[in-house]
Amino acid sequence: MSDNQLLLVATLVKTVVIFLLAVHVVPIMVVLERRISAWIQLRIGPNRVGPLGLFQPLADLVKFLGKEDFVPGGANKFLFWMAPALTAIPPFLVMANIPFSPDIPLREGVSIATSIIDSPVGLLLAFALSSLTVYGIAIGGWSSNSKYALLGGLRSSAQMVSYELALGLSALSVVCVSGSLNLNEIIRGQLSFVGFDSATGNWHGWNIFAQPVAFIVFLISAFAETNRTPFDLPEAESELVGGYHTEYSATKFALFFMGEYTGMLAMSCLTVILFLGGWHVPGMQLLAEPGTLPYAIIGLLAFLAKVGVFLFLFIQVRWTLPRFRYDQLMTLGWKVLLPIALVNLLITGGVVAVF
Repeated sequence: MSDNQLLLVATLVKTVVIFLLAVHVVPIMVVLERRISAWIQLRIGPNRVGPLGLFQPLADLVKFLGKEDFVPGGANKFLFWMAPALTAIPPFLVMANIPFSPDIPLREGVSIATSIIDSPVGLLLAFALSSLTVYGIAIGGWSSNSKYALLGGLRSSAQMVSYELALGLSALSVVCVSGSLNLNEIIRGQLSFVGFDSATGNWHGWNIFAQPVAFIVFLISAFAETNRTPFDLPEAESELVGGYHTEYSATKFALFFMGEYTGMLAMSCLTVILFLGGWHVPGMQLLAEPGTLPYAIIGLLAFLAKVGVFLFLFIQVRWTLPRFRYDQLMTLGWKVLLPIALVNLLITGGVVAVF
């Protein structure tokens, strides 16, 4: 097999594996969400379907497939059907940009990146794709012919516009430090735990130490970007019944939550890449030689462990903090996070330009 054929086969395998990984995160997160919430609230949690309730996602899937696929009267049927897909698909496309580990060696002199797309503007592409989810939510709210759903869609549009600015500015601070929009290059700039390059004076440690303010702003904005508590105002069942998905049922309803959980996975991956060194952990080069398969496996396990910490944080915060009022949500985005991110970017740019 020629090198080009080998790379083609490896790319196809990689695409299938990453897709299956993203799909199977949803049932895993459903079980963890219920288990962790029960632990926080001193409840038992799911324990009826399968051992320890592990088959509960399968029962949920059967329930969704068996429910009536309802379309409200007066709804725009085409857009009503398209909205869940527009919400669920973009996070999967974001996952195509994620480098999960160091390059995997296929044979002597041939290796392949673990990201499906290794774009020189990978970070920009990831943000562009993740921002498309708001179209699905807004269209779903408008096409439902329901005032509650419409208000939820409008809230989501305003919320994502507000927090994507802070999200992007905090990421730009990392770009200033790393000097690249390529996600692999951003990781390669963090192959030390903490420290400077004595020859050039450039930062070469994990960016969380160089950019702690940007990390906090990015993390808060990621919660708002994924519509998670305490920023789940587009749903707000106490005010809007269910918000943008009030009129949805069966499989289309499940697709909205597939998009939400996959979006959480994508944002956790981006946080790890931008601020926590991606697949790098201190001392991993002592366990295996760089450029070998064991080195790539160690990097993959390290990356998944870091992502798991942030996925746990998404769940833990949901069952810890109360929902913000809408005016508090907008005030935090426009009057607090945006100015902080902008000032941090100006300081970072000035320091990089001078030193």
